[in-house]
Amino acid sequence: MADNHLFYGDNLDVLSKLPSESVDLIYLDPPFNSSRNYNVIFAKSSGADTAAQIQAFEDTWTWTHDTERDFNAYVSGGLPLPVADALRAFRVLLGENDTLAYLVNMAPRLVELHRVLKTSGSMWLHCDPTASHYLKILLDAIYGADRFGAEVIWKRTTAHSDSKQGRALPGRIHDVILLYSKSDKHTWNTVFTPYDESYIESHYRFVEEGTGRRYRKADLTAAKPGGDTSYDWNGVRPYAGRYWAYSKANMEQFEAEGRLVHTRTGMPELKRYLDEMPGVPLQDLWTDIDPINPKAAERLGYPTQKPLALLERIITAASNEGDVVLDPFCGCGTTVDAAQKLGRKWIGIDITYIAVDLIVKRLQHTYGDAILDTFDVTGIPKDAAGADALFKANPFDFERWAVSMINARPNERSQQQGDKGIDGVATFPLGGSEVGRVLVSVKGGETINPAMVRETQGTVELHKAEMGVLITRKPPTAAMIDAANHSGSYTHPANGQQFPRVQIITTTELLAGKRPNMPHVNLPYIQASRTQGPTGATPLF
Repeated sequence: MADNHLFYGDNLDVLSKLPSESVDLIYLDPPFNSSRNYNVIFAKSSGADTAAQIQAFEDTWTWTHDTERDFNAYVSGGLPLPVADALRAFRVLLGENDTLAYLVNMAPRLVELHRVLKTSGSMWLHCDPTASHYLKILLDAIYGADRFGAEVIWKRTTAHSDSKQGRALPGRIHDVILLYSKSDKHTWNTVFTPYDESYIESHYRFVEEGTGRRYRKADLTAAKPGGDTSYDWNGVRPYAGRYWAYSKANMEQFEAEGRLVHTRTGMPELKRYLDEMPGVPLQDLWTDIDPINPKAAERLGYPTQKPLALLERIITAASNEGDVVLDPFCGCGTTVDAAQKLGRKWIGIDITYIAVDLIVKRLQHTYGDAILDTFDVTGIPKDAAGADALFKANPFDFERWAVSMINARPNERSQQQGDKGIDGVATFPLGGSEVGRVLVSVKGGETINPAMVRETQGTVELHKAEMGVLITRKPPTAAMIDAANHSGSYTHPANGQQFPRVQIITTTELLAGKRPNMPHVNLPYIQASRTQGPTGATPLF
């Protein structure tokens, strides 16, 4: 069993199978009702981030008959009484609207997260001000109001003008991160942040000659004596009611180190050097972590992607090396990446296959191929039965999975739109900035025939692509193989190597490690900067 775990599936189902009190730190950034679809941006072969997009998930929640059924089940004993009471109150306050649908969806997940969290652990819920006050009430019902730790305000963007946001209101530039713990003994490692320039200028006004080190002058007296604190120093004593704060031996050492300065009265003061100060202990207003800009090295094109520095701060403060970090809405994998980098074990869950695939490739690119041996991926087909189950559960994700198996990017379309015969596109270098294209068609149904091969060939010719690959769940017929064999060949201009113009491969063959006969293709996603970090830890299960 690998050290770390990535799950494709509904986090409620996955969480229900995790042991109680098995997780040291939880971070979650659940989607909220923003009335828009989010997309993952795929890299062009040139590495640009303006390429085709594909729907990653719909960040919308709607009150439906299913929501009504779940609500009734939860308030009728399906959830702890305080949580059920909170949901009833929300219904009175909000009515049967999208916000209530969101809270009904979140309630059992937050209850499960509380169950798997250790007594020494903490949970950090990232949201926006639209939902934070409702979620806080829900969390108070789950953890108890006394277990609320902090409301962190993160400045996620720069200022907006009214015209840009289209609102005659203050610009919304912050997110909220709610911190809860199961006890007052939760893990906490003090994190220090740099001083503001204005603070440095006002408090560290002096610059030492010769070294250029900034310092401030500190009082050397104290209100209460302790040890050797009553003595003359160069004929000077503290004024009435005060004592020296340091022993005479320490004062002599300060003088030998050149750390003493004297006032006109001869009273010594201690130099406190700026470069020896740790900084400001972490507060609940975070303005020093910038959002991911369009040209950031870590940017993957995932619209809700959070900066790696944000997760590194949370994980550093609230966990120790070897601890287990869980993100049940792991998206493009920033939490997973940060946990890996900082030597923590991790669990990531996402209901969207494209997110899971992106995380795998992100880790592979960032840490190298060896990382693949340090984590398991659950929920992704590992055999023909798994492929059949995925197709029956979600044909759209089955297509994405099949396409990703050959490092192609899924076609830009939603479940409601046609694919125009193209389910995915792989690209390969031709030389310079030129690329060749392999168009991918996926057929997961029970019935397949030679017309599908001819359709793939026609699509290749129509779009002036170099090659085509037809992926099927069922084995191709002899007539299909014959049609592919008569599709012609493609000759690579750089080396003269020949490849089939159209070829067929089954998902069973892909699972066995076979790949289409085609040039080495470019990875489909925007790639974050390569780094190095711990790649192993003590197994979790």
